[in-house]
Amino acid sequence: MAKSERKHGEKAGKSSPAAPAELSNKDYDRELKKLHVELVKLQEWVKHAGLKVCIVFEGRDGAGKGGTIKAITERVSPRVFRVIALPAPTEREKSQMYLQRYLPLLPAAGEVVIFDRSWYNRAGVERVMGFCTEEQARMFLKAAPMVEKAIVESGVILLKYWLEVSPEEQTRRLESRIDDGRKIWKLSPMDLKSYTRWDDYTKARDEMFAATDTAWAPWFVAPSDDKKRARLNIISHLLGRIPCKSAPRKKIELPKRKRPAKARGPASTVRLVPQKF
Repeated sequence: MAKSERKHGEKAGKSSPAAPAELSNKDYDRELKKLHVELVKLQEWVKHAGLKVCIVFEGRDGAGKGGTIKAITERVSPRVFRVIALPAPTEREKSQMYLQRYLPLLPAAGEVVIFDRSWYNRAGVERVMGFCTEEQARMFLKAAPMVEKAIVESGVILLKYWLEVSPEEQTRRLESRIDDGRKIWKLSPMDLKSYTRWDDYTKARDEMFAATDTAWAPWFVAPSDDKKRARLNIISHLLGRIPCKSAPRKKIELPKRKRPAKARGPASTVRLVPQKF
């Protein structure tokens, strides 16, 4: 287990407690609804106070990053909560300083930016799959803490989460994508190549933690075999890490609607959607 995992999780040497009973959909939905209310309050405070929040999600394929981000953003405004999931870099971007691609995407006042994978691609998939040299990876691990310190000192609240999935659960999740037409897009040729390199990813993760788990930008590790609990725990944690008060808000009342002289339906030329269901 990595140093950061011991710091943010269970102490080394102690036996793991028994896994809690499975969380029912009803209990999950009830707790998530409460957290959604708090996220909306956070959104209003971020806008009112001009906070700048950046949340980074990393983890292996199938760790649950996408589902966690969806749970966070389901009830908030995409104008405030912006999700960044960058494609492969262009030839021009490959020629730039590595971190240059990400800096323009950092939040301005009143924004929460969520990275579904981030600059840590260089410490993970790029390093393991040979898309960068070992020297480039080492230079990144040396530079990242200094860049993150500058980001934090500029007033950005930076939160970094690693979702930790077991090899057995990763296998189950990836297999479930093969015959599911809703999920097949999540299983790319790169995912299949990455799947064979579990130990290489473990080594890269541990070196990443050792180099970039800093006082100003620590890593927080969330066990994610139980996706429902992982989502609830992460949302609860990030709410606790961002200072928040209730933003002032006037009581809302709907104004009276102006009535037309004669009630009208849709114009006869409008094309209606067929009622198949």
